[in-house]
Amino acid sequence: MVRSFCYFVELWIIIIGMFDHRFYQARGKKQKRRREMKKLFSVSILGLFIVSVFAAPAFCQTADEIVSKMIEAQGGRDKLATINDTTVTGTMELTSMGLSGTFTRYMKEPNKLRMDIEVMGMVITQAFDGETAWATNPQTGSTEEMPEQAAAYFKRDSLGNDSLLNPDKYGITFASKETEKIDDKDYLVLEQTFSDGYKSTIYVDPETYLPYKTKAMTLNQMGMEVEAETLLTDYREFEGVKISYSITVFQDGEEFITIALDEVTFNKGLEDSLFAMEE
Repeated sequence: MVRSFCYFVELWIIIIGMFDHRFYQARGKKQKRRREMKKLFSVSILGLFIVSVFAAPAFCQTADEIVSKMIEAQGGRDKLATINDTTVTGTMELTSMGLSGTFTRYMKEPNKLRMDIEVMGMVITQAFDGETAWATNPQTGSTEEMPEQAAAYFKRDSLGNDSLLNPDKYGITFASKETEKIDDKDYLVLEQTFSDGYKSTIYVDPETYLPYKTKAMTLNQMGMEVEAETLLTDYREFEGVKISYSITVFQDGEEFITIALDEVTFNKGLEDSLFAMEE
């Protein structure tokens, strides 16, 4: 579940800019309306977050050994390989904007993803069908392909468990770095590099081998790159898989969003049509 919630794992967490903010300056001259549309715009750029064993001493472990133990800690290679699709529901709070809402996240192996966010009485959809990243425009309700940069973020976040179990297939590499201390505890550090050169850092608990934090560059609500840190806590076991049920994302050191998972379901038989761009 590392790729599912980190957000990757991304898990599942990357924040995605979908539309140029100038688009929303074209309508509505009243200040209240502008504030409302700014909030809707900020919500529309949320992608996935909404994205996841005991060892020898850290200094003698290779990246492959750490990844292997991380897979084992989350349920094991055989168990994760049986998961063909995952459906997650939950709530979210946009701390900096005083907004809250609900979401449903659908993922189908190896690289299909859909996120439905309900906030301010609207449902905003973002999806990747394996080839095209698209989203609903929160102002018009129409569907549009994501801009190139946003699509690249969403495409990476759509990678499921198979990319963790078989990273070579996707051109993903891991490198072991020096341990880092967080709250008086030394965490194992993995640098994950994707086929396009994008890098993400994963901090692994040396006792449980579960991901505790991820760090990577992402896009903020204005479409500018910022550093995002995602904390993964409250791990629970569901059908033999360890999943983080509480996720907090910080942008440039400021708390941005908190996510709480309500329900997780595996292998519902999600159809490819669920991820296809809507007319």
